[in-house]
Amino acid sequence: MLLALLAASALPWRVHAQVPPTATEAAAYQGLHAAVYRGDLAGIKQLAADKAALEARDGAGRTPLHVATFARRPQAVQALLQAGADHAALEQGRYDAVTIAAVADDEETLRVLLAAGASARLTTSRYDGTALIAAAHLGHDGVVRLLIKAGAPLDHVNNLHWTAVIEAIVLGDGGARHQATLKALLDAGASTQLADRSGATPLQLARARGYGTMVEMLQAAGAR
Repeated sequence: MLLALLAASALPWRVHAQVPPTATEAAAYQGLHAAVYRGDLAGIKQLAADKAALEARDGAGRTPLHVATFARRPQAVQALLQAGADHAALEQGRYDAVTIAAVADDEETLRVLLAAGASARLTTSRYDGTALIAAAHLGHDGVVRLLIKAGAPLDHVNNLHWTAVIEAIVLGDGGARHQATLKALLDAGASTQLADRSGATPLQLARARGYGTMVEMLQAAGAR
């Protein structure tokens, strides 16, 4: 019964919440949006002198920084940040550049963002989550470690009543990358006691899913 409930509760996250530019949207881009999508550094430096262009929005509320991050253009991201782009800006789906890079498992772009002062602490998405929760859900262990080092809140609870630890368990596959994600969270001191909305602890959730290695990790960290 518990496993059935867990599977049902996971469904909202199985839909990709982030919406990158489509090929049609990208083809219609002009100005700075077009330059960052192409990775045209000379064009970016010229167009970014117009501060209004830096924060211009496309039809989905994406700034050039969002587009550059979706396009995995770290050099374009760096150029925009050096020109003064707002790294905390949220697009229509309430995602910032840090969370976009985290979901994409794009460590290179994430490093550029964090080095420029972008925050790993923002509350983002329709789930009132964080970049850390999103990365933990997907098992992006390298991204998780970068976000932890950048001061991401370890025990933030989203509006599904899940933490990063819980998401690594209930939305993960129990495999090597989700195990590494859980280890990084536990080593950093994330809570093993915060429960989901039904009162199930991370240890109970891992047992219910048959994730033996995660059970052992949680027990070693003092979970009960």
